Amino acid sequence: MTIRLYDTNARQIRDFTPLKPGCVSIYLCGATVQAAPHIGHIRSGLNFDIMRRWFTYRGYDVTFIRNVTDIDDKIIAKAHEQHRPWWAIGYDNERAFNDGYAALGCLPPTYEPRATGHVPEMIEMMRGLIERGHAYAADGNVYFDVRSFPGYLQLSRQELDNLLQPSGEGETGKRDARDFAMWKAAKPGEPTWPTPWGEGRPGWHLECSAMAHKYLGSAFDIHGGGLDLIFPHHENEIAQAKAYGDDFARYWVHNAWVTMAGDKMSKSLGNSVLVSEMVKHWRPIVLRYYLGTPHYRSMIEYSEESLREAESAFARIEGFIQRVVEKAGTVEPADQVPPAFAEAMDDDLGVPQALAVVHTTVRQGNSALAADDKEAAVARLAEVRAMLGVLGLDPLDEHWAGEGDDRGEDLHGVVDTLVRMVLDQREAARARKDWPTADALRDQLNQSGLVIEDSPEGPRWSLGSR
Repeated sequence: MTIRLYDTNARQIRDFTPLKPGCVSIYLCGATVQAAPHIGHIRSGLNFDIMRRWFTYRGYDVTFIRNVTDIDDKIIAKAHEQHRPWWAIGYDNERAFNDGYAALGCLPPTYEPRATGHVPEMIEMMRGLIERGHAYAADGNVYFDVRSFPGYLQLSRQELDNLLQPSGEGETGKRDARDFAMWKAAKPGEPTWPTPWGEGRPGWHLECSAMAHKYLGSAFDIHGGGLDLIFPHHENEIAQAKAYGDDFARYWVHNAWVTMAGDKMSKSLGNSVLVSEMVKHWRPIVLRYYLGTPHYRSMIEYSEESLREAESAFARIEGFIQRVVEKAGTVEPADQVPPAFAEAMDDDLGVPQALAVVHTTVRQGNSALAADDKEAAVARLAEVRAMLGVLGLDPLDEHWAGEGDDRGEDLHGVVDTLVRMVLDQREAARARKDWPTADALRDQLNQSGLVIEDSPEGPRWSLGSR
């Protein structure tokens, strides 16, 4: 068994060999908490949640770090706009992110460090870089000298002479316009911390280099994040960490975006779909299916139609699970997933291919039910639950227990009585082989937002997502 991952730095799929046998260390760039999360943000956390779950299934002891950037130009700007403390903006949105991760079934990280809690580690890293000639102080700022580090831009494959380095207000005293800020000098109305080079606040890139070093040491296995972080963020992280003396990450794994009309979903473009709004209209487990089942390196073009397709596909899985449980009672997950599922997951987390195995197993289970082969149906359900557990999509898992309990349960009995009346009429039409009438009644129920399913025990209904 060998897990293989696409390494952005190598531009190829590589066999995964851990630094420490039996252990995996992962650092994921988490939220910059200037606003509530949209589904593009949560996709990243979800993709790496699936990675973590697969490593755990394969027997690895996983240390998973997902940081919180709680001080940043955008957070300060939001604080000024809203006339609120910067830390209140950050805290509220950090909670919104954690609510989003939890709603979609992401396991909590091993540690979730905040940038503002690690200023001493940042000062120590800057001191070491200045002593080694890789950084310098100017006008209260501290900059990294990009020409001092020969490996700079290896990850993004850019040419230094053509580089346009993003630069912020007040970044004065640079020796080279391409040098980037690790520490930003104090400005009126902004939060500051004391350093040997003056009052100021951290630069974005320094935060992650310092926190990765603190929690994972000088070398770790996997660094993850979205494609948009390759430059400048991850490139600058590498420069700081390696110039400081760390080996840093051995594999770089990047997830693709959620797009709308071909553009990356983002707050600045005004095309984001907030998780807090989505869960009001779609079951969280369906959102997880929608965001988590495409390959992590594939773009997801957001649309209502594609969400409905995901809902229908997952309903087929749930329908099979429900039928077997009704017939056989509780069925525990199998100890092992089917070999074809494992092969797909080992190959760069091939979730689409793995999901195809899930649906094939569901079809086999439905055939067993139709043949009244209870033993085979139970065996298939055990396999399905094992596979769904790896993907975080097992509807029988305690995380999803009671999902949707707030969706008008007080009206359930009334609705059930009314729906049963229509279903009785439909059954009578079927008995006299009046298929057009039977189909018309079913279509009317479907258009009302109800899902009708014919089972060996008779027709049953469930509420759709809207």
